[in-house]
Amino acid sequence: VDKKMTIREVLAMDPGTARIMMSFGLLASAARTTAESLEEAGMVHGINVDEMVDQINQYLAENGK
Repeated sequence: VDKKMTIREVLAMDPGTARIMMSFGLLASAARTTAESLEEAGMVHGINVDEMVDQINQYLAENGK
């Protein structure tokens, strides 16, 4: 996963990533936000995108994705 991917793409890889995004303040289920890249959403919400991407990648690695 990288910060250029959309929220929708990340969720399609593993719906469990929604919990990580929500812990950073993203509403991953909102239809209009799923088309945003992680980077775009991070700018709007003041999120440390690199940290979130690291956590998502760690989660995916631990779950065999």
